[in-house]
Amino acid sequence: MRSLDTNVLARFFVDDPDDPQAARQRPAAIAALSERAFVSITVLLELEWVLRGFYRLPATDISRVLRALAGIPHLSLEDRDTVLEAFDAFDKGLDLADALHATRSRSASAFVTFDRRLATRAGKLALQPPVQLLKA
Repeated sequence: MRSLDTNVLARFFVDDPDDPQAARQRPAAIAALSERAFVSITVLLELEWVLRGFYRLPATDISRVLRALAGIPHLSLEDRDTVLEAFDAFDKGLDLADALHATRSRSASAFVTFDRRLATRAGKLALQPPVQLLKA
């Protein structure tokens, strides 16, 4: 089984007619995703960043891409259940990186941060472990 890179996933999901290199690479990306493959959490994080930062996609479109990726039966996502839980938190307004940090911290009693926005949003979602705001 091969592991897929962010660029392969972006080329698969985004048809960018203004980028000749993307047009040349897209068929190979489609072929790569037709085979059994692995997608790591770091690649998912970078994919979200590329879709948001480079392609300027709104969160709802990014969520559709991430869930479509998770729905491809022959792809293995690293820590799949936790990733899907993080996708749920992302859909409810949490930053994907923050959602993954918190949900992947299950063995901890708390996830501590100085990020007030993260602590407030995570508290409303009742993530486990709880996200605690440190005060300086």
